[in-house]
Amino acid sequence: MFACLVSRRLFCAVAKSASPPASSSRWQKLKDSKAGMWCRSLLSDYKEAFQDIFVSARKRPGKTAVYTIVLGASSAFVYTKPDEASFQERLLDCSNQLGLLSPWVRSPPSDGSVQFLMRMRNEGRLRHVSLALLSLVYLADYNPDTSLYEAQCSDLSVPWRELPQRLLDVGFAGRWWVLESKMKDYDVNNDEFKHLPAHLQQTSPPSVQEVDESERLHKESWLPVRMEEDEIPEVK
Repeated sequence: MFACLVSRRLFCAVAKSASPPASSSRWQKLKDSKAGMWCRSLLSDYKEAFQDIFVSARKRPGKTAVYTIVLGASSAFVYTKPDEASFQERLLDCSNQLGLLSPWVRSPPSDGSVQFLMRMRNEGRLRHVSLALLSLVYLADYNPDTSLYEAQCSDLSVPWRELPQRLLDVGFAGRWWVLESKMKDYDVNNDEFKHLPAHLQQTSPPSVQEVDESERLHKESWLPVRMEEDEIPEVK
């Protein structure tokens, strides 16, 4: 009985030493499977593609630099592309800036444009569309929550050929360019000066000599006043 038990243990030890480890056999089966072959071929294709890119970059550095700049600029434009929330926020900021001014001081183009956009916003007629590198805001006919048939029917929506006529603003590189241009000199009302003579309506920037003279006079205004002896009044 003891001899049988010893021979059995020796046979099991020889069998374990002769058979490959289970982990290696599983890994080999995984490599030889369809999924493993597909992954290896995919990695090989990527490796060859990157090698071709590096070889081409060394042969044509100028072309590679141009492609890199274009790719980097495109990525930056996509990352900084403004969204609909940024347009709403900027529009409210412009409305608040104009609201702090007197109606006699506001620029009529700025005030009219912002008031129109605010009215369309309150009516729910502003639409936003995101393209590859920029965003567009255009005007729709109805609020999307309106229960009218014209507002809900997709066949009666705004056609793409009418988009240039309905375009209100263009968002690019983190800015809304039309709104920013409308807000230029928003606190200057040119109508206040239309009753002045022609030579007073037009102003030109001062020259260098005039600026120097103004600075000199300003500095001299802070100096103490000096009086001569004959100018000092006599104390009686």
